[in-house]
Amino acid sequence: MRVAVIALGKIGLPLAVQFAAKGHQVVGVDINQATVDQVNAGQEPFPGEAHLAELLGETVGDGRLRATTDYADAIPGSDAVVIVVPLFVDEQTGEPEFGWMENATRSLAENLTPGTLVSYETTLPVGTTRNRWKPLIEEVSGLVEGQDFHLVFSPERVLTGRVFADLRKYPKLVGGLSEEGAKRAISFYEAVLDFDERADLERGNGVWDLGSAEAAELAKLAETTYRDVNIGLANQFARFAGANGIDVHQVIEASNSQPYSHIHRPGIAVGGHCIPVYPRLYLWTDPEATVVRAAREANLGMPDYTIGLLEGAYGDLAGARVVVLGAAYRGAVKETAFSGVFPTVEALKARGAEVFVHDPMYTDEELQRLGFAPFHLGEAVDAAVLQADHPEYKELTPAELTGIKVLVDGRDSTDPARWAGVRRIVIGRSVRL
Repeated sequence: MRVAVIALGKIGLPLAVQFAAKGHQVVGVDINQATVDQVNAGQEPFPGEAHLAELLGETVGDGRLRATTDYADAIPGSDAVVIVVPLFVDEQTGEPEFGWMENATRSLAENLTPGTLVSYETTLPVGTTRNRWKPLIEEVSGLVEGQDFHLVFSPERVLTGRVFADLRKYPKLVGGLSEEGAKRAISFYEAVLDFDERADLERGNGVWDLGSAEAAELAKLAETTYRDVNIGLANQFARFAGANGIDVHQVIEASNSQPYSHIHRPGIAVGGHCIPVYPRLYLWTDPEATVVRAAREANLGMPDYTIGLLEGAYGDLAGARVVVLGAAYRGAVKETAFSGVFPTVEALKARGAEVFVHDPMYTDEELQRLGFAPFHLGEAVDAAVLQADHPEYKELTPAELTGIKVLVDGRDSTDPARWAGVRRIVIGRSVRL
């Protein structure tokens, strides 16, 4: 097959490589010329994705994969077009910002030829595929969906850093606007993906037809919103437990020892492209979802709550030198989308602290571009707040944070045995000060 993949980011590029590795001719489209040049040179544009470098080199090297900025080069004659363009959410209103996706959809529609399957993999509010993208593509292309081309929604369900493993591990969900479109999508994804055996799944692993685009859209929102709500509940438990001399981590371990409880871990922040964003996409179409809204608000309040713990243990933070450990939204991933570092730094500055940021994955220049003052291990500091659970921080000791008096571990990832003589606080453990 000839396949076009629109947007060669941390999901789109591994998808393009996966499709090419299965023997298909793949053209990736990206508006960033530097990304296109790197892909065509067989060089990964971003680090940290397992197996990407080797597979990219192989598929570009034998001509199965190439990249371009030109839709007219990539789209005409394609058997399938897969769209993984980012969808952003306004941080104040929670409304989705469709600008980039709309531009990409117009460009593909201008070059769409009959017989093409178009699949959106970017997470969308329920109804978007049918009510926004179908009429736009038809208007611009002059083609009729279900007759000249087929449109489906098939959400990506992978985590950066392990995309290729996740593609094999989880069922590929498909929802079409017509029965024929769904059949085409099933055939396509069966031809470009492999699946691990999953004895735990009654339906078995593979491509699952959910019956409609709306069902597939909701499935992706539901699985991610569940995590946000679960974390929000864990954070509520943690705040109560900490204030009442109870170790919530022990409580959660005990609760989860039977099969009906799956409580997540509490923490300083919920970050990334997915968990903080998709509940807001759901709320956009279901504003009466009070449980979802309450969980989102609870999680948004955790950075300030965590700095409150530091303030209670240290005292007045005005003039104190405080380092936030971790700019990334989670450990071992170089990504700051909706990272807790931003509200954590703001909460510290609001209390008058002199704030620095350290992250083993970022250079001083990169931290400065993010608006942070870089910190170097070994420098003097009064207190530290662990925001991202990078593996390196498990080995951290007070000797590397000269003069530290208080550590607030927002991820419960440091070794308490290493912190003798320092007040170490963990969210959800006793905070009676």
